Amino acid sequence: MLNKILLVALGVALAFGALMIGVRLDTRGTERGVSGADPIADQGQATVPEASGRNEGKDVLKHTVANLDELRKDAEGGDARAQNSLGMCYAKGTGVPKDHVEAAKWYRRAAEGGLAEAQRNLGLCYDRGEGVTQDYLEAVKWYRQAAEQGDVEAQFELGASYAAGEGAPKDLAEAVKWLRKAALQGSTDAQFRLGLSYALGEGVAKDQREAIKWYRMAAEQGDADAQFYLGVCYRLGEGIAQDHAQAVKWFRKAAEQGLAEAQYSLGVCYYRGEGVPQDSAQATVWFKKAEDQRGPHA
Repeated sequence: MLNKILLVALGVALAFGALMIGVRLDTRGTERGVSGADPIADQGQATVPEASGRNEGKDVLKHTVANLDELRKDAEGGDARAQNSLGMCYAKGTGVPKDHVEAAKWYRRAAEGGLAEAQRNLGLCYDRGEGVTQDYLEAVKWYRQAAEQGDVEAQFELGASYAAGEGAPKDLAEAVKWLRKAALQGSTDAQFRLGLSYALGEGVAKDQREAIKWYRMAAEQGDADAQFYLGVCYRLGEGIAQDHAQAVKWFRKAAEQGLAEAQYSLGVCYYRGEGVPQDSAQATVWFKKAEDQRGPHA
């Protein structure tokens, strides 16, 4: 079993070009639920945070509610932020039965009132077919409205739509344009994907040094994929001086977050004594962690 795992690990760690083949900009980002923290706290008065993905934290929804009844009253009175928050309640089943149709209804009211967060959330509904018939054209329409107002997650989603050719003609240059806007606002999803664009020469001139710059930005914010790719660059000396100790550092960060590829690669480093003292026992530990994620039927 160890030999089998080692072969897989060596393939991951050594074949950077092959690694890149399997990851393209037209692969959409990580699945997300409708964005935003729970609008109603378990008790007392709650300040409702702006909808956010794992990369957002700047926007804070000022609308404060004492309970769901007050939130609904404000929403029915035309308050766009309350409408969006009520939509999130229905999307998450917070204080009300989960109901995507009702969620989309309230998102739409807020979106038509110009609230960027609601426009993005309505776009996500159309993208996934939650509460509405799936319609990529409608998704892109709402992403664009939110993105043009500076909504970082909408910018990422719009870029991903152009990269995939879903709801808009496939246009890698346009994808990069929107990914860059989101990346500059701190989106780790966008930073990582922008790094891939430079590594692959998709929508921009191929530039491994620029790829590393964006991987590093995302990696330093804790993005496991970016940490792994940065580790691969250090291990192979791709666009940066080869440094096995740095490779181990970034493989370990990603491995500790549960990324199987990084666990395999860290195991290889221990097995071969690259960047760390040779330690077959530690190699086996990391190979086993990665193998366990495959499951019995993998």
